[in-house]
Amino acid sequence: MTNKVLSIVVPCYNEQESIPLFFDAVEKESVNLPNVALEYWFINDGSSDNTLKEMRKLQKAHPETVHYASFSRNFGKEAALYCGLQKATGDYVTVMDVDLQDPTSFLPKMLAILEDPENDYDCVGTRRTTREGEPVIRSAFATLFYKLINRISDTEIVNGARDYRLMTRQMVDAVLSMSEYNRFSKGIFSWVGFNTKYLEYTNQERVAGKTSWNFWGLFKYSLDGIIAFSEAPLSIATFVGFLSFVGSLFAIIFIIIRALIYGDPTAGWPSTISIVLMMGGIQLFCIGILGKYLGKIFLEVKNRPIYIVKESDIFSSKKD
Repeated sequence: MTNKVLSIVVPCYNEQESIPLFFDAVEKESVNLPNVALEYWFINDGSSDNTLKEMRKLQKAHPETVHYASFSRNFGKEAALYCGLQKATGDYVTVMDVDLQDPTSFLPKMLAILEDPENDYDCVGTRRTTREGEPVIRSAFATLFYKLINRISDTEIVNGARDYRLMTRQMVDAVLSMSEYNRFSKGIFSWVGFNTKYLEYTNQERVAGKTSWNFWGLFKYSLDGIIAFSEAPLSIATFVGFLSFVGSLFAIIFIIIRALIYGDPTAGWPSTISIVLMMGGIQLFCIGILGKYLGKIFLEVKNRPIYIVKESDIFSSKKD
């Protein structure tokens, strides 16, 4: 007898080839999920291919279990993930990539861990132990990012952690209570707390299509994570400013003493210009750090919706 609902949130961007393959793979795995009814929520993040058509087709074939929401434009994966969590009604909720890089075979194991009365887990997450198949530079910068953010942030970001995780309804509600506009889910999942167990696996290739993430996109995403969960850049700007002040103070004292003792004139315009340029660069660097934080605050206080739904099999048009 079915007494639990497991919601599967699937953000999609230009994934027309992957959607049917993903659905078939999860359906095959559903036989290992007894007493659990599946609920799919596919979120179309402003795709430019036939992703929406594939969602419509799948929902028409499985109207009781498959649902979709389509954005008015591309709002980003974070917005799609947040939308899916809002729509999900299950007792348990999982977030999965449609490209099948997240192993569906983990679902029964994850559910068993959460339902085991001897365990006290609220979430079962996943983390990659290798990055085989990725460009070397991307892998190196990813490793550097995790080392850096865990040094400067009070919130631990697990190295290699994926968005793929199975959460209890209590944890999902806690995540949804954080309705900030600038979202970094890896940090939010850790910040809300709750006991989490991680399952490890090696990197898997996409089943179809190609990733929409590039190096620059990942770099900007990393900066968003640092700004969202650390004040260290502001502290660095303060320290650099103070260090520059102390250095210039000693330089002035040195120039005055030298002039009094040796009667030497102060340095000419080349040294002056160099100092001005150096100090100007430091000031612009610090102002840039402040600008990033002010920019995030500006976006928050405008209170714009995180996403806008243009079409859904349940709702016609909604802003959240």
